Amino acid sequence: MQETEIPLFDDVPTEPHQEARSGFLIVEADGGSRGNPGHAGYGALVRDPESGRILVEKAGYVGIASNNVAEYSGLIAGLELAHEVDPNCRILVKMDSKLVVEQMSGRWKIKHSDMQNLASKARRAVEPRRVRYEWIPRERNKDADRLSNEAMDAGISGVEWTPRKPVQKTVEAAVVVPQPEPDVPPQPSGSLHHIEIWVRNIDSAKESFGWLFERLGFVPRDSWNDGASWAGRGAYLVLEAGPDVLPEPHERRRAGINHLAFNAGSRAEVDLLARRATSHGWSLLFAEKHPHAGGPDHYAAYLENADGFEVELVAEP
Repeated sequence: MQETEIPLFDDVPTEPHQEARSGFLIVEADGGSRGNPGHAGYGALVRDPESGRILVEKAGYVGIASNNVAEYSGLIAGLELAHEVDPNCRILVKMDSKLVVEQMSGRWKIKHSDMQNLASKARRAVEPRRVRYEWIPRERNKDADRLSNEAMDAGISGVEWTPRKPVQKTVEAAVVVPQPEPDVPPQPSGSLHHIEIWVRNIDSAKESFGWLFERLGFVPRDSWNDGASWAGRGAYLVLEAGPDVLPEPHERRRAGINHLAFNAGSRAEVDLLARRATSHGWSLLFAEKHPHAGGPDHYAAYLENADGFEVELVAEP
């Protein structure tokens, strides 16, 4: 059955400087799947069109699902958030999913039953006449993309996603109350997302790196013909081979990243891990200075595998 186009409000301005008007909110949403289908998550936020400030945000782990399911889940979460902030507002949804935007705008058919159910849920979340959809390129959807990746990282690690900064709202009007910024020095906000290591032989790399990653607490996440990944706390590690990897051997002394350093527990745990690593393709570097090759106050083991990659296992102070 062909879908009819959903009537949309036609008096919402599209120029950014004109969007600052009462009763109007912007929703940005995204979703992703590492494997498609694979570990999936969504992110959604509500933005004040006048100040550009994020009023509230949400992310969630979907489980093993497709990109489309994750993107629709982000849309539903964003509409629900906007309704909580202002039950009578008009909403401009911005997404980088052409599929979701075109289907929810009524221009494309929804053939898959799962997508039909999710689209129906989105239309029940907010009266469709109050919602308009706009496609944006991925680089303009970074906040929602960040949230969806945070959700996937949390889900893979087996923990709940928690927002960086809780949003405070008044109970009576369910609107956001601006809070004064604390008079404190700015804090670092960046965090490592993932590290991708290109190797010539994925099997030997998995024997050395994979063993070490799992001893350090990283959990196997995905595996494919030329690669594998391991999830940690807020970041993940990737090993990848394949035709794009140049045949030259790795040389850690060339310009670039010299080595990876990991927190590895107590001094006794570092010593034990360094000894066991020699049975899994690693050898001890700077043996004559071990365990203080990094200085008299720095206790660490420096290891090198057969392919010339170096890691540093750092003991707690």
